[in-house]
Amino acid sequence: MDIIETPPRNLFFTGKGGVGKTSVACATAVRLAGPDVPVLLVSTDPASNLDEVFGLRLGGDPTPIPEAEGLWAMNIDPVAAAAAYRERTVGPYRGVLPDAVVASMEEQLSGACTVEIAAFEAFAKLVGDPAATARFGHVIFDTAPTGHTLRLLSLPKAWTGFMTENAGGNSCLGPLEGLAGQRALYEETVRRLCDTAETAVVLVARPETAALAEAARTSGELAALGLANQHLVVNGIFRAADPNDPIAVALEARGRDALEAIPAELSALPVTELSLLAAAPMGVEGLRRLLVVEPGAIPSEPLAEVSAPAAVPGWRPLLDEIAAAGRGLVMTMGKGGVGKTTVAAAVAVELARRGHKVHLTTTDPAAHVADAARQSLPGLTIGRIDPRAEVEAYRAHVMSTAGAGLDDAGRALLEEELRSPCTEEIAVFQAFARTVAQAEDGFVVVDTAPTGHTILLLDAAEVYHREVVRQTSDLPEAVRGLLPRLRNPDFTRILICALPEATPVHEAAALQADLRRAGIEPFAWVLTQCLTPLTVSDPVLRRRQAGETRFIDEVAAEHARRAALLPWDAEVGRAAVEEMA
Repeated sequence: MDIIETPPRNLFFTGKGGVGKTSVACATAVRLAGPDVPVLLVSTDPASNLDEVFGLRLGGDPTPIPEAEGLWAMNIDPVAAAAAYRERTVGPYRGVLPDAVVASMEEQLSGACTVEIAAFEAFAKLVGDPAATARFGHVIFDTAPTGHTLRLLSLPKAWTGFMTENAGGNSCLGPLEGLAGQRALYEETVRRLCDTAETAVVLVARPETAALAEAARTSGELAALGLANQHLVVNGIFRAADPNDPIAVALEARGRDALEAIPAELSALPVTELSLLAAAPMGVEGLRRLLVVEPGAIPSEPLAEVSAPAAVPGWRPLLDEIAAAGRGLVMTMGKGGVGKTTVAAAVAVELARRGHKVHLTTTDPAAHVADAARQSLPGLTIGRIDPRAEVEAYRAHVMSTAGAGLDDAGRALLEEELRSPCTEEIAVFQAFARTVAQAEDGFVVVDTAPTGHTILLLDAAEVYHREVVRQTSDLPEAVRGLLPRLRNPDFTRILICALPEATPVHEAAALQADLRRAGIEPFAWVLTQCLTPLTVSDPVLRRRQAGETRFIDEVAAEHARRAALLPWDAEVGRAAVEEMA
């Protein structure tokens, strides 16, 4: 890749879920690292899978990667960062202030706003504090899927702007003295992010229309934030080796068509193309291959004999059981790029075809549900939770209720409070709760954001109302009833989506465990984009097909009470929805 030949100090890898962002970031880190140029690889994704790629247990401190001299890696764990943040804030007052006051401080710092600012603070230190990473020649960030990457990279400006404008000295995180003490760090972070000599953003995409469209949108929004040094990597380029394999020919044609229609925003960027490998690159040696295998290369090793996977049915029985309830919430969840949006759209379309009232929506900032269900069916409505619109509505509501009886000074303070970046989290959460409540009168199908953010959203259900009450003195009924609805298996049916590959399956299993700890039982697993039911002869596809068996067996035997298997389809969007439904 050109970006490797003359890399700046900081490299950010971002992209739509499932495009291989982590693999490309890890492969770049392996390539750049050496005894003379130590490299730090950092995941800012709440659902980080660096551990899976390297086969190590990584934490919040740099850990050396044994097989790659000079490479260190770490995860920014939002929950651990929030716990440390709370203790730094509250700890000095233990034994000094009354226990009730300390407990009140802990209560105020128990929400997801604290999780966000604590994780951001850990990120800002790595970018803006030269001493924190002085021993490394490069710092490489493997970020969460793009919607939340944009949120992360916009936070330095959001928080510095909020502290500049806030004259009252308070926020949803309590007194602003602690944040103000970090103001120099935040401002330096902004400067370094916008310095093209120090920072570059690598937009990773697949040769697919949706992935390229999101990369284009991200490119524009990052440029608006001042991050102008950008590079595009198109990962997973496939060249059919067997012209008689219709699946291989269709896969190549889909990629070629998408690249020929590449958005104008991306056409001016330097581009690197990487090939589709026969297996996901795992471990240091696997990562080294990612940057050197040419598109269309035929695997040289022979294909071992592989037994047939466990019998997993199609998803018609799942649809029948969901429809029989007559109403309720259906949520698709899982790692980015595993087909959550397509599955959500297909469920919504089929339920509408059966005569049910259905609302299809998304909590994902990338919001592709409209592309996946461009159908006009009686009873089917399509929407999304728009953070900007929700923030404006929430601010107007608070000012007209809590602010109605305040004098001019009080209203000014409240307006400052509502300019906090945390306000967006509260507004979006309430919108999510209202959307779930609609399922009392029909079906609501929710395409969720990728896994880590979804878990934070659901986990916040028990603490968000505290901040809502503090600002509005009014706990909406939809928020009050959210957790009981999510925990009711007769009302909520969660479909965990995964590809039949190591990282998606294992991340989905961790997601299921998190849900169960929250008292939420998943309804079924859906394995998508499977080659197993198809007949293929292309050598790359045959190896990918053979690699699916162990993960289909694992899901059927260890994870899923119910499961369905969906084959790879040459079409995406509406055609795939129609075929699946």
